[in-house]
Amino acid sequence: MLKSWNTMKKDIATLGLKFLLRMFEIAPLAAKLFSFMRDSQIPLEKNPKLKVHAISVFIMTCEEAAKLRTTGKVTMRETTMKKIGLKRVVYGVFDEHFEVLHFALLEMIKEYVPHMWSIEMKNAWIVAYNHLVVAI
Repeated sequence: MLKSWNTMKKDIATLGLKFLLRMFEIAPLAAKLFSFMRDSQIPLEKNPKLKVHAISVFIMTCEEAAKLRTTGKVTMRETTMKKIGLKRVVYGVFDEHFEVLHFALLEMIKEYVPHMWSIEMKNAWIVAYNHLVVAI
C-alpha cells in the first residue's frame, strides 16, 4: 500500500481530479454537494475549484491512510476531523457518499498501479480508509 501511494504522489494533480471525477461517474448527484459546482457551467474536469479541492481530498485521504498503515492510528488533528465531520453534516454528506468515494479510490488505484495491485494491497487500503472514515 505504501509503495502504491509513493508512486501515485508523482502524478498527484491528475490523480486527485480523477479520484473525484470517478466518484461523479458513479454518483452524478454527488456533484450537487459541492456549492462551487451547483451553478457552474464549467465542465467538471476544467473547474479550477474542483481541481484544488480534489487534490486536497486525495492527499488527505491517502496520507492519512498511509499513516494509519504505519502507525496503526489516525494522526489527523482532532480539530481537522471535527471540521470535516461538521461540514459533512452541513453539506448533506451521508455514509453512502463515503462508500462511493471508497470505491472510486480503489478503482483509481487499481487502474494507476495495476502491476502492484493485489488482494493484500486492496485490503490494506480498505482497512486504512475505513478507519479514517470512522474517525471523521
